[in-house]
Amino acid sequence: MKVLVCIKQVPDMESKFKINANGTWFDENDLAYRINEYDEYAIEQAVQLKEQLNNVDITVLSVGPARVKEALKKALAMGCDDAVHIEDEQSSLKEPFQIANLIADFAKDKGFDIVFTGMQSQDRGSGQVGIILSELLNMSCVSTIAEFEYKDGITVKRELEGGLKSIVKVSTPVVLTCQLGLNTPRYPTLPNIMKAKKKELLTIASTELFAVDSSYETVNFYHPQKSGGSLILEGSVSELVDKLIVILKEKTSVL
Repeated sequence: MKVLVCIKQVPDMESKFKINANGTWFDENDLAYRINEYDEYAIEQAVQLKEQLNNVDITVLSVGPARVKEALKKALAMGCDDAVHIEDEQSSLKEPFQIANLIADFAKDKGFDIVFTGMQSQDRGSGQVGIILSELLNMSCVSTIAEFEYKDGITVKRELEGGLKSIVKVSTPVVLTCQLGLNTPRYPTLPNIMKAKKKELLTIASTELFAVDSSYETVNFYHPQKSGGSLILEGSVSELVDKLIVILKEKTSVL
């Protein structure tokens, strides 16, 4: 069985974010980077499947600048067999369908049975790449999976609104997008980190794949405007009522 895991390297959420001089993305100079949290669950699920079946070959893939190789090396240390880096220095400015087309162009003739992706990325949060990828590869898709089981086929539970879950049985080939809590991602051990250094990491220039439509561009990127602060009232219930009435009268008079 051939498995593809698509990951993204994103800024660590503890970083201090500033907008770059062009106003099109983050200023990357002071940012630390890590594997997108949702994608770590995708990696772990693929590795668990490999441990269960023993005949699974896992390729991990990422689109981005040279720095994403560090994320790919971690994925290899977690248990993936080989890695593919689609090198693109402008990946942060590309739309989800453009990224999905790059991945699809690489994967279209590789015969992957399962494609795992994160449900969404922590920086853009579009949740679109995996679903678009399934359409481009003509594969079934189950999104937002919270449980996974392989036993005479694939059975997953999807997380729905309101805390509900739906059970879906699906055959391969299939794209599965992974929700937080699907499993417990492992930490790479030192022996596996050393083994990862010997695993193949193939780099392909994005220009060798799908011709991205250059008519799409990021026009502006900005912090949301502040809508005003909150006011905390203290005191007994009767005092709070009096204070609230005064505030409402003041705001009404202003309007």
